[in-house]
Amino acid sequence: MNIGVDAAALGMSNAVVAHTADVNSGYWNPAGLVNLEDNQMALMHSSYFANIANYNYAAFAMPIDDRSTMGISIIRFGVDDILDTTQLIDDQGNINYDRINLFSAVDYGITFSYARKLPVQGLNYGVNAKIIRRIIGDFASSWGFGLDLGIQFEGGND
Repeated sequence: MNIGVDAAALGMSNAVVAHTADVNSGYWNPAGLVNLEDNQMALMHSSYFANIANYNYAAFAMPIDDRSTMGISIIRFGVDDILDTTQLIDDQGNINYDRINLFSAVDYGITFSYARKLPVQGLNYGVNAKIIRRIIGDFASSWGFGLDLGIQFEGGND
């Protein structure tokens, strides 16, 4: 879940937390969502390790009113079609290739974001609620939950 999103942000070595201001703010700093003027959506796909691992990201954000915005994003990072050879050899020591199964090792992350402008001019805050799910075939699975709080301040150009 630490790979990052948005080609522009990745091109800047992830140095976007302070000035993020689009749909991808739900990932970097949810306070930046208040800068949206209209609905926005982002999609990203990236392959790693010679196309063995795939990283997919989708996000949507929309203004609620002139002071607040909400968004949702989903991340999937996984390796699919891994050979499960744990049952390759039966109890009598015979090799049976028909007993090979496939499984996936996948991480899912879903983030719900809310951002609001504070009464202080230029001060915004945002909150994320995250649910993370890891599934490794039939072998293991886990859940994780988290909260993020982000603040941005935009001063005048004096």
